[in-house]
Amino acid sequence: MEKQITYTEAMKELELIVGEIEEGEITIDSLSEKVKRASELIRICKEKLTATEEDVSKILEGLKET
Repeated sequence: MEKQITYTEAMKELELIVGEIEEGEITIDSLSEKVKRASELIRICKEKLTATEEDVSKILEGLKET
């Protein structure tokens, strides 16, 4: 079973990939692999942000009812 990556871990890895691309440190041979991984990391971050937003909204709604 794969370990769940945290938002912070995903962002750090994404920043590393972007830095490598910006600096030209990625070869053409590995560019596609890095872009695929970056896409997956963006999806993970987006899902975590959406889930957090939903949780916070529920908490705030609960506070309004009290």
